[in-house]
Amino acid sequence: MSGSRLSSNALDERRRRILFRAWRRGAREMDLIMGRFADDNLATMSGDELDVFERLLDVPDSQALAWLVGEEPSPTEFGALVARLRRSPREILAKDR
Repeated sequence: MSGSRLSSNALDERRRRILFRAWRRGAREMDLIMGRFADDNLATMSGDELDVFERLLDVPDSQALAWLVGEEPSPTEFGALVARLRRSPREILAKDR
């Protein structure tokens, strides 16, 4: 089971593929970060935002995590998305309470 709260039934093929990849990163921490972000945002993301998210999904977990926790600066290409991902865990925790 992926843990996804988003049904893929209403999503187009590209978004279904991205949702699958977001929940199956390899490292469980990254599954939770990327998967929950996808659950909350995927349906409303523009084509350009999807492009950037797909490229971020191609980045190895250790590198992406270093950007997300601020150990290393993220490339400009991912700056806005990394900022959204950093806010996302706090928003998720607030929803779960």
